[in-house]
Amino acid sequence: MPKLVAKRPAESLKHVAAPLLPADSEDSLLTQRLRVYLKPEDIEQVWAAYRFSDMAHTGQLRKSGEPYITHPVSVACILAELHMDVPTLVAALLHDVVEDTGVTTQEVSERFGKQVAELVDGLSKLDKIKFSTETEAQAENFRKMLLAMSQDVRVILVKLADRLHNMSTLGVMTPEKRRRTARETLEIYAPIANRLGLNAIYQELEDLSFKHLYPMRYSVISKAILAARGNRKEVVGKILDAIRERLGEMHIEAEVTGREKHLYSIYRKMTGKTVTFSQIYDIYGFRIIVKDLSSCYLALGVLHGLYKPIPGKFKDYIAIPKANGYQSLHTTLFGPFGTPIEVQIRSREMHNIADAGVAAHWLYKTTDAHLTELQQQTHQWLQRLLDIQSESTDSLEFLEHFKVDLFPDEVYVFTPKGKIMALPKGATAVDFAYAVHTDIGNRCVAVKINQELAPLRTELHNGDHVEIITAAHAHPNPAWLNYVATGKARAHIRHFLKSLQTTESAHLGERLLNQALRALHADVAKIDDTHWQKLLRDYGAKNKEEILTDIGLGKRLNVMVAHQLLAMSEEQGERHAKHTNKPLGTITIRGSEGMAVQFAQCCRPIPGDPILGFINKDKGLVIHTHDCPAIRKFRVDPEKWLDVEWDPDGKRLFNVNLKLVVANQRGMLAQIASTIAEAGSNIDHVSMEESDSSAYTNMHFTVQVENRVHLAELMRRIRKIPDVVRINRVKGAGTEQRIQ
Repeated sequence: MPKLVAKRPAESLKHVAAPLLPADSEDSLLTQRLRVYLKPEDIEQVWAAYRFSDMAHTGQLRKSGEPYITHPVSVACILAELHMDVPTLVAALLHDVVEDTGVTTQEVSERFGKQVAELVDGLSKLDKIKFSTETEAQAENFRKMLLAMSQDVRVILVKLADRLHNMSTLGVMTPEKRRRTARETLEIYAPIANRLGLNAIYQELEDLSFKHLYPMRYSVISKAILAARGNRKEVVGKILDAIRERLGEMHIEAEVTGREKHLYSIYRKMTGKTVTFSQIYDIYGFRIIVKDLSSCYLALGVLHGLYKPIPGKFKDYIAIPKANGYQSLHTTLFGPFGTPIEVQIRSREMHNIADAGVAAHWLYKTTDAHLTELQQQTHQWLQRLLDIQSESTDSLEFLEHFKVDLFPDEVYVFTPKGKIMALPKGATAVDFAYAVHTDIGNRCVAVKINQELAPLRTELHNGDHVEIITAAHAHPNPAWLNYVATGKARAHIRHFLKSLQTTESAHLGERLLNQALRALHADVAKIDDTHWQKLLRDYGAKNKEEILTDIGLGKRLNVMVAHQLLAMSEEQGERHAKHTNKPLGTITIRGSEGMAVQFAQCCRPIPGDPILGFINKDKGLVIHTHDCPAIRKFRVDPEKWLDVEWDPDGKRLFNVNLKLVVANQRGMLAQIASTIAEAGSNIDHVSMEESDSSAYTNMHFTVQVENRVHLAELMRRIRKIPDVVRINRVKGAGTEQRIQ
């Protein structure tokens, strides 16, 4: 009976036990791994770094009581298994000397070269900076790591090896520390390893995180797998024999192995599908490695002739590789006794990249075109993260966007020119637009999916052909944040909206401040930089725009800022005493101020309505009608109210709610809609409900009008329709007003 290969995926990379021998001895594990692919002079460089690190860490112990040098040596062993180059191995041995000893980056540079020093510096933590929370510290540390790895991806390879060894020795830490580190590993480091194609490290990090987060569940599933291994051994053996025999008959050279799924993937399937362990039949999968690409498809045909394929369970990752460069054919078959069989088919080159990912660049010196493409994809991914980082206002926001961007499940769609783009599962047309280019995302107004117009919120599926339609004056809509799925799209939308709000609020704040200064009979032109510089120091603000923005957002009162500016003038005493109680003037509302001026939803004011302005913290200036019931509770704070008036030349459409009672006749909706259009108005929303009598129907319209005169004309036209019984303008919840 063929022997089942039940090796854990990352077993060769695990380095739980500390090296018992000096790393530069002939029999050490590190030396054995280095001899496989390095020249003697290269090995000597690694040994020199080991001796330097051993000397620097003299007297330092790990939590487990072992000499500290065992950790950097273990990290170097993991990287040697990936056949990393000498600078990476040297950096791994020295990655803690700058942080934990008196050695400086300059010393490292002089002894081992600038390249190694840059790698070590990229791995240094921000211990000297104090943060308000541990989460903020984690976010900022990760942000720095991103900047370093964008310059050299080897930084993250060393960091992942460092995290792998720390996770394997995490048992000596407190339970709280173990859980926190395991959660961080599961949410950030394991997905990064997956995204870079480092499959062995990815799976081991997931299993170790699972072990420390849920020790009881880990133990139960481990025991269940051991029991199942014996129970299913005969079935697995028969399947292996059958596959090998049939491939041999077709003269296809292949290496056929059985593989056991790693623990966390089994647990994820159990929780995702809400099934018990006994209901999972694909604990064992099968892998077929052939000599070249064409043999992959030949082997697939042989398998489908041997066992019937399950419809919808075939995936061709060779024609369309995953974003991390992974290539294989995946198929699920009906095996003997009705057991589903998962099979992966790949060439030897594909297998190398599937295990090593971006590290295959060092592991296999080759000119393989796909490997070059993988390097480019990795570079593009890092650049995308840098874009997100530059658009995020703080580290926590960046970390949130980054986690969104690490979803492993992907959909593959086509651009109009036939280029394949990978997006996270659940991505919409807006995500696609931002993936193409930031300007495309900012200017998109519509989308064609498979040559048909569709809403921008439409979720994309595998194989969709997507074409974005843009307009020069379009800009991001805040509603997009409710359905975008990528970190890049979310970061760019938020950045645009914050910039827009800041600019608009600063303009409004300047108008409000000038209004307050004029009320105090001050000459606005005489308020110069000297006054502003002192005010900036008093407030601790960065610049004038920050104070103006705060005024526009309602965080500072314009009257108070005006008084403080004037108090710095040489003539402030007389002016202050004479004009303190003079009322403020009236500010003009154009309707085009954007996000800095908001029109209250409770009363929906339009030009022609008597209005008041209320300074609301974080929202800026909110406009209400004089008779709005919602403003009564705010009257107690008169300092926050402003007299406002409409600009007679303002050009904008405003939403108004109308309620109609109409006879329940066929064609009424079409007749009313036609009348609204003829009056030069748009319908933004319409809904209907039956009234108390089945002879009549209530219709609710949200229409767009220019001003009160336009609204009156619209309502007169609708009233002339014979079957319209009553029409009212609705202000807020249940507040109706008749316009005669």
